Amino acid sequence: MTTKKELEDQLHQAMREGDDLRRSTLRMALSAVKLAEVDRKGELDEEGVMKILQGEAKSRRETIDDAKKAGRDDLVEAAEQELELLQTYLPEPLTDDEIQQMAAQAIEASGASGPADMGQVMGQLMPQVGGRADGKRVSQIVQRLLSEQEP
Repeated sequence: MTTKKELEDQLHQAMREGDDLRRSTLRMALSAVKLAEVDRKGELDEEGVMKILQGEAKSRRETIDDAKKAGRDDLVEAAEQELELLQTYLPEPLTDDEIQQMAAQAIEASGASGPADMGQVMGQLMPQVGGRADGKRVSQIVQRLLSEQEP
């Protein structure tokens, strides 16, 4: 079953059960998928749906950060619940150790020798990460590894 079909089935189930949080979260996710399909003028493949879901999860993480800064605990709790639900549809995120291993291999393969080569390493690494880690986190790890290589 495709992720989109699963989202639709889960939405119908949430509506039958009266689960407002799940219903609204799944509606937002499906709305984003359908909007992308309209923009693309065709159905999204599984990878496209995953990118949309990752974007929705990223949006929730940003909302959580902003709400914490504003002292809005009510918004933090709601966004955390939405994020938790969205993450059930996403692939398992990479650990820092896994990212570090992948980054070390990308650094070696690209012949990078310092922070000036960051873009080259990131360009090679991000397609491998495939949305299973936040770009900011990957960037920090790569930057640390490259700065350790400086003479």
